Amino acid sequence: MNKLMYINQVLNGFVWGKYMIFFLLFTGIWLMIVTNFLPFRKIKLIFHKTLGALKKTNAQEGITPFQAVSTALAGTLGVGSVVGVTTALTMGGPGALFWMLISAIPGMMSKYAEIVLAIHYRERSEDGSYIGGPMTTLEHGLHLRFFGVLFAVFCVFASFGIGNLTPANTIAHTLQTYLPLSPMFIGIVLALIIGIIMLGKAKGIMRFNEIIIPIISIGYVLACIYLLLLHMDELPHVFTLIFDDAFDFMSAAGGISGFAISRAMHYGISRGVFSNEAGMGSSPLSHAAVVNVNAVEQGFWGIFEVFFDTIIVCTLTGLVVLSSDAWGQSLEGVALTVACFEEGFGSFGGMLFAIAIISFALPSILGWYYYAITCLHYLFKTRIMIVCYSLLFLVLLIYGCGMELGFVWEVADTLNGLMAIPNLISLVLLYKTVVKLTKEYLRVHRSD
Repeated sequence: MNKLMYINQVLNGFVWGKYMIFFLLFTGIWLMIVTNFLPFRKIKLIFHKTLGALKKTNAQEGITPFQAVSTALAGTLGVGSVVGVTTALTMGGPGALFWMLISAIPGMMSKYAEIVLAIHYRERSEDGSYIGGPMTTLEHGLHLRFFGVLFAVFCVFASFGIGNLTPANTIAHTLQTYLPLSPMFIGIVLALIIGIIMLGKAKGIMRFNEIIIPIISIGYVLACIYLLLLHMDELPHVFTLIFDDAFDFMSAAGGISGFAISRAMHYGISRGVFSNEAGMGSSPLSHAAVVNVNAVEQGFWGIFEVFFDTIIVCTLTGLVVLSSDAWGQSLEGVALTVACFEEGFGSFGGMLFAIAIISFALPSILGWYYYAITCLHYLFKTRIMIVCYSLLFLVLLIYGCGMELGFVWEVADTLNGLMAIPNLISLVLLYKTVVKLTKEYLRVHRSD
C-alpha cells in the first residue's frame, strides 16, 4: 500500500501541478473569449433551451436530452458536490471554496465545447445507437486515434476511482455512522443492487437517474437553504474567512501563506473538477447518445450542469459547513457534513443526510459505469471485455467500502487529471469548430 501511495503521490504532483491547473483554466477562459462570453451573453436563450424546453419534450426512442443531463449530473452531484466540498475545505482551507467557484466559470465553456464536439464527431455503433466523446472527437476531428484511445483507457480506469471506490467508500462511511455494519457486508449489498440495475443496460441506467436525480437535488438544496437561514448571523464572518484565506497576500512573502494559497487553489480547482467534471470529457459520453438533437442546444445543458452543480450545490454545501459549529472540530468527509445536518435538524438530520448522500452516490456509480462501458465499446468490439469489466467493477465496489478515505480521494484526483489531458488538447485544437457551430446556431436564433 505504501508503494501505491508513493506512486499516486508522484503522479498527482504531475497531473495537478501548476502547469495542469493553468492548462485547465486557460482552456475554459480561451473558449469563453472566442465565443464572446456565451454563458453571460445568451443566458436567456440557454435557459429557454434547457429548463424552459422540458415541458415541450415529447417521448422519443433512445436517449432523451433530460436523461443525458440527469446521467451527467449523477456523475457529479452528491459525492463530488457534497463530500468533495468538505474534503476541499478540510485539506485546502476555506479559500478552496472560492477557487472552486472561480474554476466553474471557465468550466462552463469547457463542458459546453466538449458536448458540442462530441455530438458533432460522434459515430453510430452496430446496434444503431450513438457513441461519442473526446475519443471520437480526437479520432475524427484531429485524426489522433492514439489520443482517443488514451482518453478511453484513462476513462475506464477513472471509473474505478471517481465512479466506484469513492462513492462506495462514502456510502459505507455514511451507513456505519448509524448502523453497526461491516464494510464487507455493505459492499456486498451495494454490489448486488448495482448489479441488478446494470442488467437494465444503458436505457435502464438513464431512466433510473432521470427519476432519482431531480427529486434528491431539490430536496438537498432546500435542506441547505434551511440550514443557512438558521446561521444567517454567521454568514458575513464566513465570507470574510473565505476571501481572507484565498487572498492572504499580506504574508505571502513569508512563504507559509504562499503554500497555503497554493493548497487552496489545488484542492479548490481539483475538487471543483471532481465535482462538475468540466474539462474531464466524461459528460459528453452520455450527451452524445441523445437522438435527434442539435449539438449547440445540447451543449447548453453542459453550461447548466456546471452552474447547478458548482455555483449552486457546492456553494450551498460549503457555506453550510463553514457556518456550522462542526467546522473546526477535527471532522472530515461524511462525518463533517453529517454533523452539520444534525446541528440543524437534530438526530433526524443525520439520517436525512445519509439518505441524500446514498441517493446521490448510487446514480453516480451507475453514471460512471455507463461512461466506462461506452469507452469499452469504442476500444473493443467483443462483449467479453464488457463482462470482465462489469465483474471487476462490482468486486471493487466491495473493496472500496473498506478503504482509507484520504487515499481514495487522492487516487480519484490523479485519475481525473490523467483523463483531462487528452480532452483539453482536443478542446484547444478544435476551438474553431466550436466557434463555427456556435455562430451558425446563433445566426438562426438571432431573435431569441
